[in-house]
Amino acid sequence: MRRFCFMLLGVSILLALCGATWAASEPAMKLRGKSGLSAYTPPETFLSGNFVADEVEPGFIFGKVKDFVKSRSCPTTWLIEEGERKRIAAREHQSSPVEYTLYLEEDCPGKVAYYVFVDRSQANAAQWMEWRRQFHKSKAEPQYGAVKAALEQAAQNGFPVDGELRFIVIEGDLLVQKPEDILTGELKFQPIYDLKQGKPLAR
Repeated sequence: MRRFCFMLLGVSILLALCGATWAASEPAMKLRGKSGLSAYTPPETFLSGNFVADEVEPGFIFGKVKDFVKSRSCPTTWLIEEGERKRIAAREHQSSPVEYTLYLEEDCPGKVAYYVFVDRSQANAAQWMEWRRQFHKSKAEPQYGAVKAALEQAAQNGFPVDGELRFIVIEGDLLVQKPEDILTGELKFQPIYDLKQGKPLAR
């Protein structure tokens, strides 16, 4: 019995230590509070899906969202705005697709980064275009038509897209570089499919 109690104590200490290790830093918690963000578990369809990193004119499809998460060197947490959480809950029983924004927080010492994704796992390319029309009206087709065609071709080739990395924010400041350029450059996260060439890339 005594041995069992010591074992339980050891597990409790280990869990406490792990909890301390996984706890968000003070700067991260301040940013969450300022931005109205809280922890969220994205659907597996989004996490297991490929993503692009440019809304208007993506050149590439990158691998799975969860592979990008694994590539980060510091602790990460998925976050969502409260308004988006309520919007998702309100549309749970509706059949029409919905896009919503998710924040991947990377909590490094001295630097907190947000990778701002859009989950579009509920929409195929045609539904994605319909969502664009809600906001861009008659400009949607000329602005996004070529992208829609390229995405449809990619899906036929076995590379469907379920997510989009739209912005990268460092310490509260939005980076002006395209996320696509940052991924292929500084972050060295290489794409798997060339949308302009319409073919997979050797890895």
